[in-house]
Amino acid sequence: MVNGSISEITEGMFSLMPSLQLLLLNANSLTTIKDDAFSGLPHLEYLFIEGNKIETITKNAFRGLRDLTHLSLSNNKMRFLPRDLFFDLDSLLELDLRGNSFQCNCENKWLMTWLKNTNATVSDVFCAGPSDMKGKRLNDLPIPPGECISTDFVRHQSIPIQSMSADIFSFKEDIYVAMAAPNSNSCVVMEWDHIEMNFRKFDNITGKSVVGCKSVLIDNHVLIIVTQLFGGSHIYKFDDQQNKFTKFQTIEVFNISKPNDIEVFKMDGEWYFVIVDSSKAGLSTLYKWTDQPDRNETGFFSYQFLHEWFRDTDAEFVEVDGKSYLILSSRSQAPVIYLWNKSTLKFILHDEIPNVDDVVVAVKAFRLEDELYLAMTCYIGDSKVLKWTNKQFTEVRCRPCLLEGR
Repeated sequence: MVNGSISEITEGMFSLMPSLQLLLLNANSLTTIKDDAFSGLPHLEYLFIEGNKIETITKNAFRGLRDLTHLSLSNNKMRFLPRDLFFDLDSLLELDLRGNSFQCNCENKWLMTWLKNTNATVSDVFCAGPSDMKGKRLNDLPIPPGECISTDFVRHQSIPIQSMSADIFSFKEDIYVAMAAPNSNSCVVMEWDHIEMNFRKFDNITGKSVVGCKSVLIDNHVLIIVTQLFGGSHIYKFDDQQNKFTKFQTIEVFNISKPNDIEVFKMDGEWYFVIVDSSKAGLSTLYKWTDQPDRNETGFFSYQFLHEWFRDTDAEFVEVDGKSYLILSSRSQAPVIYLWNKSTLKFILHDEIPNVDDVVVAVKAFRLEDELYLAMTCYIGDSKVLKWTNKQFTEVRCRPCLLEGR
């Protein structure tokens, strides 16, 4: 594929060549390399993309190329590279970045740092600008601490666990994260190591097709709610003497066939959680905390069934204007809003969010300058940000989004 007219690397372009070890894309018309451009090439060792017109490379363009040893991006038109572009390239031995127009400013600070620390052999990379830096080598430049202020999220630690959810909680001045890992049939609990400044394995709650792990701290109880596709769902409690989580309660899941999300919240001094059900025949169910040891009733028990037969995907609890609302998104209709009725102590259907034409897979509320907003991600259509105005959510921004799965 040399000296051709290739202008784009399309999705799955190389998926039928899993044994490929050498790929030459020199002297084509490529301008952009997008995420996962080389997916399906787990054994690729040599990748040369020289003499194109590449200006932009996205952060995950080389994801999955763990066997890649030689990479050349020389003689293109790149000014900046996204942070951690080479993070997945564990086997990289040689990198050629010559003949580009790199700007030696804060946007490439990460690259300067990487060049000083990598074990790979990298060709000399020279600054094309700004004018006072022109002609200087990137890896020779000093990096004064604090000169570049960044608001980016940077990768701090990679945890070799395929998880569907992660929930952070604090207990006794320590920080933990609980991750649902269906491939290993477990809920993995990790603890922050204050010396190593990383998360380390703390406990492993085994189950069957675990799809959700959610923590809740009530008085002296540290609980983790574990939802499963098979074998029911359970609540585990931290046992101080054993220093681990042990089974505390089996949750009543008579009307839940496919749990998809857990939302925990406190309302009027009482603790509740919702298990969102995404099956055709299931019911999203509200549970309430009861603590009556004299009657042998300590735990969460089903309190109200919600939104029958709508294949719900996510739930979000919000409090605004002195009222409590529960928002449920689903695969079969627009997101609906339930209002807490203080007389009947039940949620009642209040409204729906209009102008939503596609499946909403997740909803998340956040506040900015005392204003309430709602972010919605869609399966195929545009993701949206809505603002609470005049007792309803109205759209303020729409972003194109294409999700292949949750």
